[in-house]
Amino acid sequence: MIDSPPLAGIRVVEVGNYMAAPFCAMQLADLGAEVIKVEHPEGGDQVRQSAPLIEGEGSAFMRLNRNKRSIALDLKTERGKQIFRKLAGTADVVVENLRPGTMTDLGLAYESLERINPALIYVAASGWGQDGPLRDQPGMDIMAQARSGLMSITGTPGGEPVKVGVPMCDLVCALYGALAAVAALYERRQTGKGQFIDVSLLEAGVSFAIWEAGSFFATGDIPQPSGSAHQSAAPYQAFRAADGWLTIGATTKPNWTALCGALGLERLLKDERYIDSNARHRNREALAAMIESVTSTKPVDYWLGVLGEAGVPCAPIQDFGQVFTDPHLLAREYFWDAPHRKVGPVRQLGSPMRFSRTPVRRDTAGPVLGQDTAALLAELGFGEADS
Repeated sequence: MIDSPPLAGIRVVEVGNYMAAPFCAMQLADLGAEVIKVEHPEGGDQVRQSAPLIEGEGSAFMRLNRNKRSIALDLKTERGKQIFRKLAGTADVVVENLRPGTMTDLGLAYESLERINPALIYVAASGWGQDGPLRDQPGMDIMAQARSGLMSITGTPGGEPVKVGVPMCDLVCALYGALAAVAALYERRQTGKGQFIDVSLLEAGVSFAIWEAGSFFATGDIPQPSGSAHQSAAPYQAFRAADGWLTIGATTKPNWTALCGALGLERLLKDERYIDSNARHRNREALAAMIESVTSTKPVDYWLGVLGEAGVPCAPIQDFGQVFTDPHLLAREYFWDAPHRKVGPVRQLGSPMRFSRTPVRRDTAGPVLGQDTAALLAELGFGEADS
């Protein structure tokens, strides 16, 4: 028998725009929480109008805000504040990603909401954090990728600065926010108390620098971009085939031996330049050139077959047209269709979290603006005209 999702019975109020708070709340919604998205009556979350639009609804919005309810409130009005405070009084978690100080200016800061609801967990996501010299500066993903060092190591040696293709700092800040919220909910079971959680795009980005910190704090060396190559092991990168690219990772002795056999490069096994992983990494450019002189002679599928048979870790570099039709993902039913009031079924990315007993929700696509206003106002004891 399938049980309820893990966070069933938890109520989350989201005051979010664009990415960090909405993606954080989406994780909690997938896990079963009731997420109420608070939006301004005029336009709502700006992602609603981000192209492409389907019948006037933002395609990305309907995916980023799935499994949520929408209430339209003007938080600058006294009535809007009153309704929000009452809503927060019923909530377990509030998630917001407004600029630090904005909720204080509205009279809706954590300190005021805590007096109403001492058990409230409040997650504030921002570019740079709730204090520090950068606190009041605008913070977007690309700025966080730049300042966190990620852009300094992304791309090819000598090339122009490159950001990670997805808004990595936004997304990981959101994931940290969701993880922290769940941890705080667990802690609240013992103490009955809520707490304030501060997560930032900058610190989320810096948290990725595991290999880079290992290098800098041990040697003082400042890491540089190395294309697709690994920071400390080789061969571990993308290689050209006759019709495209594939990735190969042969960093253990058995995999290295198998790779050399599969490529007809057995002579490298006795070459002192490649005697172990550290040596191979020191000489990775020459090694990569030799490997690519072989892989470039045959198509990607040929090498996937040969290397796969030999037990060498490898994979093709797929574009998203291939990803969204990938047979493996389809076999695991990763993609799913969520109903939407206006546009019908909306194809969704699945959640990576797979529970054996309490599966994640697969409910509805992102709501139309204010879709649940009337129902929520009635539940809170207000009339619809009060928003």
